Amino acid sequence: MSAPLRAGLVGAGAMGRNHARILGLLEGVDFVGISDPALEAGLFGAEVVPDVESLIALGIDYAVVACPTSLHEEVGLALAGAGVHALIEKPLAETVEGAAALAAAFDQAGLVGGVGHIERYNPALQALRSRLEAGELGQTYQVITRRQGPFPHRIADVGVVKDLATHDIDLTSWVTGESYLDISARTVTKSGRPHEDMVAAVGTLSGDIIVNHLVNWLSPMKERCTVITGERGAFTADTLTADLTFHRNGDVALDWDALTAFRGVAEGDVTRFAIPKREPLLVEHENFRDAVLGKESDIVTLSQGRRTVEVAQAMIDSAVAGGQRVDLA
Repeated sequence: MSAPLRAGLVGAGAMGRNHARILGLLEGVDFVGISDPALEAGLFGAEVVPDVESLIALGIDYAVVACPTSLHEEVGLALAGAGVHALIEKPLAETVEGAAALAAAFDQAGLVGGVGHIERYNPALQALRSRLEAGELGQTYQVITRRQGPFPHRIADVGVVKDLATHDIDLTSWVTGESYLDISARTVTKSGRPHEDMVAAVGTLSGDIIVNHLVNWLSPMKERCTVITGERGAFTADTLTADLTFHRNGDVALDWDALTAFRGVAEGDVTRFAIPKREPLLVEHENFRDAVLGKESDIVTLSQGRRTVEVAQAMIDSAVAGGQRVDLA
């Protein structure tokens, strides 16, 4: 039997502590160290060290990077230079250039690099993607995402586009299997912070699909909703509850003149699917562990993470230009 992988963690903030919990129980992994200068005591049996170099010196096979986004490039390049695989929290980097540098460094070193776009592992979206691939919706027409809630005080270095909207950018491309061709956006800043806290974006995907993303940190209620409309109806995925619902187009014959003249669709059956529900973060870690071991897995690659940063930056550029369309093809 092969020895367990030795794993480390960079950053023990709110998300870092969730990663620490998973690393502490993950089968086939020894959680050996945490690099965080603000942490006074270890977590889940892992030793606390002051910096990334000290973490690397513990002889780790891979690291999870959960420090502030502005540090992702520096930390990731240090890990790549030391021959350490890395799962880097989203967004991959603060800038497009930083994301490209990370993708190139891990590729050239022959290392496994992944991005922590956790929504890909949400049971509702996993089931939705499988049903789209099976052709249950027919042709896809439109993707709408709504992601809103109160401001998370742990975020200080990026705005709502690169923090929250990157979830929607990644899941939209992944669940449809299509890429962004263009995007236009409007943003506002109402909280007094230096970064935007609300964005409304409209774009086009390959496959003749239109997209709409509404994201903010200004709502008192929390919402995480993806609606995909197509030829046979509409799927709604709620990633807070991990529920997936299908609203089928009606196919009942109508004997009412005012309605039979209508050329659109009518309401049909509504189905909420019973689906297995495992913790997305655990599934994400299992897939990354398997990728490091050379097994079949499904991770968000650094190349995909770089593309997500490109689309997010295009949203910001469009907003600065008054909502002008940005070509991404």
